Amino acid sequence: MTFQRARTEEQREVRRRAILETTSAMLDEMPVAEVSLNELSRRVGLAKTAVLRYFESREAVLLDLMDDRTATWLAELEQELALGVDLGRPAVERAEQAADVLSGSLAARTVLCDLYGAQGGVLEHNVSVEVVRRHKRASLGNLAVMADLVRRYLPEVGDQAEQFCLTVLLVAGALSAYTSPPPSLLAVYESEPALAVHRIDLRTALRLAIITTLVGVLPRS
Repeated sequence: MTFQRARTEEQREVRRRAILETTSAMLDEMPVAEVSLNELSRRVGLAKTAVLRYFESREAVLLDLMDDRTATWLAELEQELALGVDLGRPAVERAEQAADVLSGSLAARTVLCDLYGAQGGVLEHNVSVEVVRRHKRASLGNLAVMADLVRRYLPEVGDQAEQFCLTVLLVAGALSAYTSPPPSLLAVYESEPALAVHRIDLRTALRLAIITTLVGVLPRS
């Protein structure tokens, strides 16, 4: 950025995007819980008070980033479903194909899953009513896009599509917390392999959860 102080709306948007991009880069290195305003300020080259002019809290930054990353993911998911689901197959086969695509797509985006895991218990706290309202509007918009994609390849789910999609995202967030064990737990697994019998592989666990949920929402023949 060549300007010292953002004086126009265009400059403010450039700085806002820089903050989001810096946060995104941090999340490629560390979990959501370790992202701090102090470190974000240092990396983006602004005082903490300056960052707070654009986002009222750490949680507000992460909520906006989650909404942005979800929208980007959904654009990519559209192409992945087009390649991975054969509309000419019976509903059960299409459900299996969709589960393969969704589980693989989300498992490849661990940062997004981590953000969903932190959403309800962390990120939606320490933010104002206006920030929550903006976030919820964006979330509902993204959920509608995802539901439309699911209905395109599995029209049988009908008006259950949004609930199915919400369940998938919540499960992805919950499972992500268990897929990166801390060093102490890894040491236990290494010294006593029998204790690792239920160690979670994100894609495998997600696929099972998605198939199980789809069985519940697909109409009975």
